[in-house]
Amino acid sequence: MEFLQSIVVDVLDFFQRMNSIDLLVISINLLLMIFARQIINLVYHDDMTDRKRLNRVHVLRILNLFIIIAFTYYHAYLTAEEKGTGLKLVSILVTIYMGYLIAHISAFFIRQKYGRIREINGDKKSIETYNSRLLSLFSGMFIFIIALISVIQILEFDSLLEAGGVIGFIGVFFALTQNAWAPDIFSGLIILNSGMVEEGDVIELAEGADCLGVVFKTKMFHTEILNMVNNHRIMIKNSKLREYMIHNLSKFASAKGLRENLHFKVGYNVKPEDVRDLFQQAFEATENNTDISIESQYPLDIGIIDTGDHAVEWAVYYYTKDVKNLIRTRQSFRELILNLSIEHSISLATPSTFLKIDA
Repeated sequence: MEFLQSIVVDVLDFFQRMNSIDLLVISINLLLMIFARQIINLVYHDDMTDRKRLNRVHVLRILNLFIIIAFTYYHAYLTAEEKGTGLKLVSILVTIYMGYLIAHISAFFIRQKYGRIREINGDKKSIETYNSRLLSLFSGMFIFIIALISVIQILEFDSLLEAGGVIGFIGVFFALTQNAWAPDIFSGLIILNSGMVEEGDVIELAEGADCLGVVFKTKMFHTEILNMVNNHRIMIKNSKLREYMIHNLSKFASAKGLRENLHFKVGYNVKPEDVRDLFQQAFEATENNTDISIESQYPLDIGIIDTGDHAVEWAVYYYTKDVKNLIRTRQSFRELILNLSIEHSISLATPSTFLKIDA
């Protein structure tokens, strides 16, 4: 009982030391802690994974908690001689918190103003552009410099030598690590400025990184791609992405759409007109197949691309605008041609040629 009474006395004594402004500061930080998730959802409603969203919520809440602890300790426990150091600590934490929050809020408004709305996997999202990314970098650097100068002033590094030493240390750190971050940042800006690889585009990577996927997000240091074949995410450094040959299948060279082709090998015993008739019948049958997205108003382009030792290689060219269902269209169209080839007794298996040697 005496223990509980002592706790009540300490609590009452604590609140007596606090004035209305002190209680207001603590209350505001408590409210910011409670509504940290809502703040992050408001600023980044469509721009991050659940794990990243949770991490940013934790950062805000930890900063608020540190501010409350430092502010309470400053008012309740520090002596008059020690309050100078306590006030510095509280001020630095508040500066860091406000700089972090303002930087993200400014990036959100810049993206809303200078970004572009695009539909990705059925959802409309505000995507980065060259202007929005560049302005976000400049605003982030400006806020960082302001926060850094504020912290230096709070720490009372008044002399030019002391302030220059702090800024110089940070400058040396950035200079030594620039090879790790600078190429990716500038490569990301170049990618956004070129307009050749945008969020929502279906791209195909070649040269050792064979991949067919949808560009999910071009970030500051890397680009995320949704692999359409294996249904998983791929992260590629922006500087590395620029080294690959990129086929952007979403940017058509004509209004007809993407010109796709399928290859088949047919034996020499089959007449060319029978092969053409097979492909044409398959093309006409695609109108009744919802899994095959082909622009039926444009005729097939059927031709021979190789006359090998064992078989004739045929190519069937068609147009499609539904590039996000490209894999399904390829598979379904091949299956349709296979079924019709069986009906017409036309083998799509490459014949084998054996050389008979008489003894």
